[in-house]
Amino acid sequence: MELFFLFEQVVNGLVLAGYYLLIALGLSLIFSVGGIVNLAHGGFYAIGAYLAVTLTPRLGFAPAVIISPVLVGCLGILFERFILRRFYREDPILSLLVTFGLAMVAEQAIRMIWGASPLSQTLPSALKGGVELGPLLFSKYRLAMLGVVLAILASIWLLLNRTSFGRVIRAGIQNPDMVGALGIRLQPYMTTVVMIGVSLAAVGGALFAPITTVHPAMGAEILTIAFIVVIIGGLGSFWGVVLAAVLVGVVRSITIQYLPAASEASMYILMFLVLLLRPRGLLGERMAKFEG
Repeated sequence: MELFFLFEQVVNGLVLAGYYLLIALGLSLIFSVGGIVNLAHGGFYAIGAYLAVTLTPRLGFAPAVIISPVLVGCLGILFERFILRRFYREDPILSLLVTFGLAMVAEQAIRMIWGASPLSQTLPSALKGGVELGPLLFSKYRLAMLGVVLAILASIWLLLNRTSFGRVIRAGIQNPDMVGALGIRLQPYMTTVVMIGVSLAAVGGALFAPITTVHPAMGAEILTIAFIVVIIGGLGSFWGVVLAAVLVGVVRSITIQYLPAASEASMYILMFLVLLLRPRGLLGERMAKFEG
């Protein structure tokens, strides 16, 4: 029975990993291509959750989960066009300060529009209840979320590795000067990367709204964990972020059950151990800075 219980926690950890992955993957993509540490990323995650909660009573759960990231992706285009684009050639500390300020603006804007009180999202009726597998019981909704995350992960991998868009992005990460010498402007690609990145964050907010608390500071809370995942995985590494999200999710899930007081500290200890042995992260790579 102890082994079955441990397996159940591992599965719950994979669900948690999917939650972290959607946020961290977009954060990593934006940094990898643009060299921008986007501290406003959590704000897009929170906006995605709030939009999903607002749209669900009018359109239904599934349409809300689809439309919310699309709307946030449009915000991402404006974000890149009018804010990020000014800082590609500047000192990275400037973009850090600007995106930090924008994160504060986003949180206060949420308070003004939706109020400071937490909101709740209703689970779709078809996904309520659990699935029994022998002595184990798993939430239908959590399993469905895990399936959606795997589908999104496969789609992003195919986009980056099986399309001309992905080849340009990967080349731009490794050697932006060579890409520029070939006459390819990275600017339009960067706009698309930002749109995809913030949309992934919004998907995370929309999907996890039914099983988490939707409140104005939720973006700041998830951003810390997203950075830890990116640091553990290694900047610029797709599979590094995936592996790190799985490690953090499973370790936290198991720690919550066996040592609840250390659940928060477990991910920091994991980050310390990884960086002690491999300062670049698990699969980190060297990268050149995007110059526009």
